[in-house]
Amino acid sequence: MSTLLLRLAGPLQSWGIQSRFTVRDTALEPSKSGVVGLLAAALGRPRHASLEDLAALKMGVRVDRQGTVKMDFHTAGGTHRRDEDYGVALADGSGKRAITSQRFYLADADFLVGLESDDEEFLCRLDAALARPRWPLYLGRKAFVPGRPIRITYRPPHLPGPEGVPGVVRLPLTEALSQYPYLARSPKEKDRLQKQGELRLRLVLEAEPGSTSEVRPDQPLSFAILERRYLLRYVQTTFVSLPVDLIEEDPHVSFPSAA
Repeated sequence: MSTLLLRLAGPLQSWGIQSRFTVRDTALEPSKSGVVGLLAAALGRPRHASLEDLAALKMGVRVDRQGTVKMDFHTAGGTHRRDEDYGVALADGSGKRAITSQRFYLADADFLVGLESDDEEFLCRLDAALARPRWPLYLGRKAFVPGRPIRITYRPPHLPGPEGVPGVVRLPLTEALSQYPYLARSPKEKDRLQKQGELRLRLVLEAEPGSTSEVRPDQPLSFAILERRYLLRYVQTTFVSLPVDLIEEDPHVSFPSAA
């Protein structure tokens, strides 16, 4: 069994799982439909293409930084420009008016996502697609670009995996998420966390149907326009404690070391 690891970090992220009309929510961790959509974009699959192989991957998330939930207040159709119509046509045909909406998102969050499969070759193809994505990749909304590479480019020596594919680890999902190091943003953060001792992080793991009461409507069946369909997905929330030797400095952040 092998696991493909991804890093989802950026200034803003949004992983809606139950948005309706003018309220656009976000979950506290990346949704499976969002991650599958990201991989489909990397592969260059059209919306009507089958998702069977991607949806079959078992997903888990380690919350390295949970971020802060923020809300934006949006308006649409409230223009007063000359030669432009005011308002948006209402679905009930009663006319036009300006529409307001509330959009929620996560600020400054950082997640380590794992996708488990017994088909390591398929995971390696996904890793290659993330290295050269066919279409732009984003964190839940097109405006939310990643703050660092989604593809994992660093695999510590203690983690087994195929040569030349650092994002694939030859370990089951939970072990891969528990043994990959936490990457501090600066030497100062690394020193502070190591002095505190073990680092406790939240894990959200996909579970067998009916084995838990925590469900999320984000198991994708189809992304086809006008035919988007999802099933319920069972998840289990737990915690993992990382020893101090798994707290390392992020190689993608070039803060200078303290003199």
